[in-house]
Amino acid sequence: MAALKWINLSLLALYPVAWSAPLMRAGLLPLFGLSEISVLTGLRALWETDLLLAAIVALFALVAPYVKTIGLALVQFNIVGRARLPMLAVMGKVAMADIFLIALYITIVKGIGIGRIETAWGLYLFTACILASLMISIAEARRWRD
Repeated sequence: MAALKWINLSLLALYPVAWSAPLMRAGLLPLFGLSEISVLTGLRALWETDLLLAAIVALFALVAPYVKTIGLALVQFNIVGRARLPMLAVMGKVAMADIFLIALYITIVKGIGIGRIETAWGLYLFTACILASLMISIAEARRWRD
């Protein structure tokens, strides 16, 4: 179980990398170069056009996973009680919604065929971080149940 604590803490360093890493490369026409889009560049673009949507995406992509990871670390190191685990599980599901939306957007754009879009390594890193956090939460919940 000690390994889970350190894996969870490593997510505090990996999330910012995932947020700045390219999630996808997109372009309008195949002849032109592709622009790299990350969580942070997407948020910056949204901030200029739609503040409400930017706030929602920031909550799903930045705040929820990071607060969940910190909260889980506090439970793991016995700083706060295990009564917080159900709330942390909900935050993990909120964070997972962001990955679902990104995958949905990629599928829609590819299906329409207007432009060109490629997934990039940051999408896999971000997904791995979220899934690792969910698995750690499940393991911690089981540990406290037993």
